[in-house]
Amino acid sequence: MPRRLPDGTLNGIYIQRLKDKVGNRSNASAEVEFRDAWASLLGESGRGVPTILEMGTYTRLDCVIGSAGLMRQAVVQAVHHARHRSAFGARLIDQPLMRSVLADLVLESEAATALALRLARAFESDSPSETTLRRALTSAAKFWVCKRGCELAAEAMEVLGGNGYTEELSLARILREMPVNSIWEGSGNIMCLDVLRAFTKSAATGEVVLRELSMVRGQDRHFDRAFERFAAVLSSGTLVEAQARSFTQSFVTLMQAALLLCAAATEVSVGARAAAESFCATRLNRELGWGAVFGAADALVDSGALLDRTFPE
Repeated sequence: MPRRLPDGTLNGIYIQRLKDKVGNRSNASAEVEFRDAWASLLGESGRGVPTILEMGTYTRLDCVIGSAGLMRQAVVQAVHHARHRSAFGARLIDQPLMRSVLADLVLESEAATALALRLARAFESDSPSETTLRRALTSAAKFWVCKRGCELAAEAMEVLGGNGYTEELSLARILREMPVNSIWEGSGNIMCLDVLRAFTKSAATGEVVLRELSMVRGQDRHFDRAFERFAAVLSSGTLVEAQARSFTQSFVTLMQAALLLCAAATEVSVGARAAAESFCATRLNRELGWGAVFGAADALVDSGALLDRTFPE
């Protein structure tokens, strides 16, 4: 729908108002009215919804990548501040509880980045298995990374204290920007229901996912136990709508853990191994009851290796 018609006159597009959004202000959003507007057809006639859904699949990937990038920026800002700010006679980064929080933020950011890159790789392939994986993983990653990004941004802002809650620093904009990726292109419930459909409508989805996850079995006991629980849920055939969020979380955290374990096996570094083991010990350990707040599982996290890895100085 162009702004001007082929004869040069204005098309029938009327902007009623620009929305005063919480964030994402550089990207104008408007309420519009169309009066005898002219437009050219995209896709086949009668298949408008399938056409826009195909586009939405790619923009959901954009949401995952964008949120992962914002998470990384927020973590870098928090770690940098903690390295240079002293309180009660010591730098923030040397104080045990702060190290615990920062290491957990680093862990979440690295897992989000690994997932975003794996999803992008699936988009670059036309193989049936990658297409099947992409069908389920896109919505799962969009739900989880964008949700976790909101929590991470708020925690990173808190590291900077009162100054973090000012417009002078970048954390304010990051905090405002995070929720939009969770909301547009399908909110959390929509994404989780889409994941459920992918698994229940095609047996191939479960087969492809289990095969992908199986490649790192035997490397970590927490992963192996979580894998067995996930496989049992799939084989039971009892997935219902009310379980969509918990099932999606199980799926996506297992994928993140598998990616970090795979990286640790190929990357010879203390940091890579620490990231994989710490992620499995905190995110997949049912006995821990993880999920309340960042920094609640210090004993299971190698904070030194994680902090050195994320932002060396």
